[in-house]
Amino acid sequence: MPKQIITLPHSTPPIAPFSAGTMADGIVYVSGTLPFDEHNNVVHLGDAAAQTRHVLTIIQQVIEAAGGTMADVTFNSLFLTDWAYYAAINQVYAEFFPGEKPARYCIQCGLVKPEALIEIASIAHIAKGDA
Repeated sequence: MPKQIITLPHSTPPIAPFSAGTMADGIVYVSGTLPFDEHNNVVHLGDAAAQTRHVLTIIQQVIEAAGGTMADVTFNSLFLTDWAYYAAINQVYAEFFPGEKPARYCIQCGLVKPEALIEIASIAHIAKGDA
């Protein structure tokens, strides 16, 4: 099964060897997405809600570039640096998933840049047809 690399226009190379997303057999895998600007600097320092919105907007762009929508997301992996941010993250998260919610897990951990408070990876099923 061939895979398709999903990239965003005007994106800069990531800080590690990976693609923003890949699609195979109608399934989109979005890499762990951090609150980075076009120069791989962390944005919205100290604001977990704004960082979450930034991350989910990028994920949305990757999924849309593959032909899907956020309603096609079936699973999210959330990584946060402190449980103190959990409520703010969930409030923004609910804005992006207002209807049926995807499955997910959430863990507290360190991230590649200390200023980053959240990282999210997603899986979306965009194949349309008989299931």
